[in-house]
Amino acid sequence: MRIQAVSGSLRANSTNSALVRAAEECADAEVDFAVFEGLDTLPHYSPELDRADVLPASVLEWRKQLASADGVLICTPEYAFGMPGSLKNALDWVVSSGELWRKPVAALSASPSALGGEKAHAALLLTLTALEAQTVEEASLAALKNSFDALVSAARLKNPI
Repeated sequence: MRIQAVSGSLRANSTNSALVRAAEECADAEVDFAVFEGLDTLPHYSPELDRADVLPASVLEWRKQLASADGVLICTPEYAFGMPGSLKNALDWVVSSGELWRKPVAALSASPSALGGEKAHAALLLTLTALEAQTVEEASLAALKNSFDALVSAARLKNPI
């Protein structure tokens, strides 16, 4: 089984990127867990570039990684009451090509705030609905600033908190 993961944050040490890395560490040995690291290389979506003869290499790679996955994990932070533009842009690149169509997707949002990035989470779910992805798991994790280490430790041990 192959899982493709992506953090919606461009900051390497973000909570959402750390959650993706923790999920990778916790994956069973027989799971091929890949993390897409090229979110910042995708150009702004444009229908003019969404043609086989001019499609940017970074978009081809993004689509290839999603297409080869059996499931997808998306972790998003919240910026200005929504998901980051870079993540929305990445998802816009697969609207016409359909790599997420009926594909199982786990949607997470993590935030140090008490609301857990609920607006970004709602925006992500709405976009996944438009893409006809099959959302199989979802969570909006709040107040992680103080509890993240405990969460990661418990996940690594595969024990509930």
